[in-house]
Amino acid sequence: MPIKQQFDLRGKTALVTGGNQGIGRAITLALAENGANVIINCRNPGALAQKTLAEAAAHGVKAFLWAFDIGEDNVGRALRDFVSANDCPPDILVANASLQIRRNWDEVTSDELARQINTNFRSTLQLIQAVVPRMRQNGWGRILNIGSVQQTRPHPQMCVYAASKAALVSLVKNLAPQLAPSGITINNLAPGTIATVRNEEALSNEEYKKKVLEKIPLGLIGQPEDCAALALLLCSDAGRYITGADYFVDGGMGLCF
Repeated sequence: MPIKQQFDLRGKTALVTGGNQGIGRAITLALAENGANVIINCRNPGALAQKTLAEAAAHGVKAFLWAFDIGEDNVGRALRDFVSANDCPPDILVANASLQIRRNWDEVTSDELARQINTNFRSTLQLIQAVVPRMRQNGWGRILNIGSVQQTRPHPQMCVYAASKAALVSLVKNLAPQLAPSGITINNLAPGTIATVRNEEALSNEEYKKKVLEKIPLGLIGQPEDCAALALLLCSDAGRYITGADYFVDGGMGLCF
């Protein structure tokens, strides 16, 4: 099969959590551009979510908006209910949404700990549990966790966030050999410093931005589309022989300590 055709996702449906903005939005639009129907998960179904929904649909695919906080403990059941009501079972899961709370390690509260673990790790496992049965039935599936360069280079004010992202890597390596016989791949994509709303305030400080850039060998801040290109590979037939892998999209930041 020609390489270009291996990226063709027509007939597939992709769920992207946090798919309304930042890296999730870029991945959503990349998958839609290549023919996938998309389920855009977000907490706030406001103007930005509606804009992403419209831009995805403009590619001639079906686009759905699933407004739900995946930090809730019934995320698996909620997804199954949404899928049943809209007849849109996912062939692809991109677990992108996460919660990041900056706090010194000895000041982290029990609530902050639980919220980050529930959103970043527990929800991912429960969503995988919800989508894998159909993937197994079809003999094809793609699961992509969005990690962070902090897996190996934790920020001193984000110990819980970093730990939750490291846990996703372990989950990938644990599940990859178990899912492979069913034609399902699972991988991790770890972004570095990307120009998103989450990083906008910190990077507006020129002194801080300079220090960040000094730690990035390529010398520039990444864009969400830098992550979307790799995500497309890992979510398509072009990436059929890749599973259990952990890829950094960080300009080399993870190499510099």
